[in-house]
Amino acid sequence: MNKKILITSALPYANGPLHFGHIAGAYLPADCYARYQRLMKNQVLYICGSDEYGIAITLSAEMAGRTPKEHVDIFHQINRDFFEKLQISFDHYSRTTWEGHVETTQQYFLDLLKNGYIEERVTEQLYSAADQKFLADRYVVGTCPHCQFEQARGDECPRCGASYEATDLIHPRSKLTQSTLERRPTKHWFLLLDRFKDRLNTWVESKKWKSNVTNFIKDYIDHLHARAITRDSLWGIPVPLPETDGKVLYVWFDAPIGYISATKEWAQKNSQPDEWKKYWMDSDTTLVQFLGKDNIPFHASIFPAMTMGQNQPYKLVDELVANEFYNLEGKQFSKSDGWYIDLEEFFNQFSVDQIRYVIAANAPETSDSEFTWKDFQQRCNSELLGKYGNLANRVLVFIQLHCQGVIPSEKDLEPIDHQFLQDIKNIVDQAAECYENFKMRRASQVVMELAQLGNVYFDNKRPWVDAKDPTKHHRMKVTLACCLECLKCLALISYPIIPTTANKLWSLLGFDDSIEQKEWNKMIDETLPEGKKLTPPTILFRRIEDSEIAKETEKLKNLSKIKEHKIIKTEKKMESTQSAEISEKMSKPLNALKTEISIDDVVKLDLRVGVILEAERVPKSKKLIKMSVDIGLEKRTILGGIGEAYQPEQLIGKKVVVVANLKPATLMGIQSEGMLLAAKDANYLELVSINDCVPGSDVC
Repeated sequence: MNKKILITSALPYANGPLHFGHIAGAYLPADCYARYQRLMKNQVLYICGSDEYGIAITLSAEMAGRTPKEHVDIFHQINRDFFEKLQISFDHYSRTTWEGHVETTQQYFLDLLKNGYIEERVTEQLYSAADQKFLADRYVVGTCPHCQFEQARGDECPRCGASYEATDLIHPRSKLTQSTLERRPTKHWFLLLDRFKDRLNTWVESKKWKSNVTNFIKDYIDHLHARAITRDSLWGIPVPLPETDGKVLYVWFDAPIGYISATKEWAQKNSQPDEWKKYWMDSDTTLVQFLGKDNIPFHASIFPAMTMGQNQPYKLVDELVANEFYNLEGKQFSKSDGWYIDLEEFFNQFSVDQIRYVIAANAPETSDSEFTWKDFQQRCNSELLGKYGNLANRVLVFIQLHCQGVIPSEKDLEPIDHQFLQDIKNIVDQAAECYENFKMRRASQVVMELAQLGNVYFDNKRPWVDAKDPTKHHRMKVTLACCLECLKCLALISYPIIPTTANKLWSLLGFDDSIEQKEWNKMIDETLPEGKKLTPPTILFRRIEDSEIAKETEKLKNLSKIKEHKIIKTEKKMESTQSAEISEKMSKPLNALKTEISIDDVVKLDLRVGVILEAERVPKSKKLIKMSVDIGLEKRTILGGIGEAYQPEQLIGKKVVVVANLKPATLMGIQSEGMLLAAKDANYLELVSINDCVPGSDVC
């Protein structure tokens, strides 16, 4: 019986254009999986759409002189066009601003409220009397409460890295109008996520997801707490309660519900308004969600909790395919930093299948991976051209020259031929297993293994020798017939990754239909139309020259230099202000020296070099960071009150000085097994760090 499979990719935020880094995580793997499952003749529905609400969008729109709707319309179309160029085969691409999204989202809210999972609270927020509205943190600037930097953002200081609430800023003001802000009480609604911990843990235990997902989410669930789900704004889904004008649902609450509302829109557009229920309200459906690792918390805990707390029998995710980050030449893709690939220029020079294949071959399935121009050239030339394209061209050209372009018969096989055909079927089975288990990286390798198998067989059979001897022409034709069988299967297993090229090859083999119309299992046994005259072959892939790669590499460097130059100019403008601040800091009195101690007191300290392996904030604490530290002899859990000076990600890999013989102490329910040395003055805290010594080295 055919399976019913609902596939979703994380909704891209309509606040800027997508890049290849996004495609590698949530979209290409999902598309390959969807294409494969359609070939298996399963009932596949692949859903996605633009995430279009949130304060970030209103801020960007105002700064660009547009309304939020005008803003999201632009990027919805840009990203939709990008998906079309990359041939991402959505069955429906929706958006959260379509009218049907409102009802579905408000139903979630009202059910959760009725069931006791939403609580009304009054909190103090920053209010602009000039604008007559509350301002979210993205609209706020002010003086950092830690380092006194006057251009600190509403949630984080760009100078010292401290994070805080917008209400903690000194002299807060509007980012747009520079008007002063004041604290005022405002009413909001909170989702009581902590009440779902037990149900979520039991549910996650039943899943066999990748370890990078389960390891992360189990710890995340343990630290769930109530979270605000409303904002003071006019851009968003209105709170469906009396006297709540100007209150909208937080974008993180409404966005995942977009999967359901998008499916409703798909059903409506197909004139079957209840068809969506066959996917979202049927336990026989397999729900597979593809996303980047930064979206794991929402898809593996928050959205499932929301669904558990409402009253409709919506599906919970069955397979959660979370991939790691895909970088560019060792750094994150970033248009603001000048570190990106111009997509329009890329598609003018290279093919869609080239980038689809290279991304799949480097898929960040278990760890971060990257795109480099040299690797792109190598894979395109040695694999797509040198193996795949070479096999197709040499076989099809040979048939034109020595068989009058007619498909030969496959009769009177030798043992080598039987073994070759069996090896082909084995590789096809391996490809199916890869696609079934979301292993795009391995699938791309299997494609090339089949191409290489065909090239080796062709070389071993040496049909060019048999072509010279009329008594061996039949043997030559058997060789070519077996090679055509290999090419047929090569087109089949490569189709999910490189659909355009696979269909070109399919057509060159004499078929009049397209691969997407076929069935995987039947194609394996389908014979080629013996005696049919083939059209002359065309080149499937071109060679990428060194000069092209050098040009692209230089272009990337130049973009980065332009951005760096702009940053330097900005920093110079700030230089005089910073110098004054440093002078003020230097003039502040230092703490008096403590009472003298003897050398005997000093030698009691066991100071060791340690390297920080992991770091995370301690819930409900602004200062405490929990770290896993390798001190050479063992690993220790150490808590440090450094959360106002460092972000956890800044600490990973840092070599520090550890007081290794300090008696363990329990802070906020966590045992700390040591202390890190740091320097501190009135405004700054800096860890003492080591450059070269290995973990465990004595500090003396």
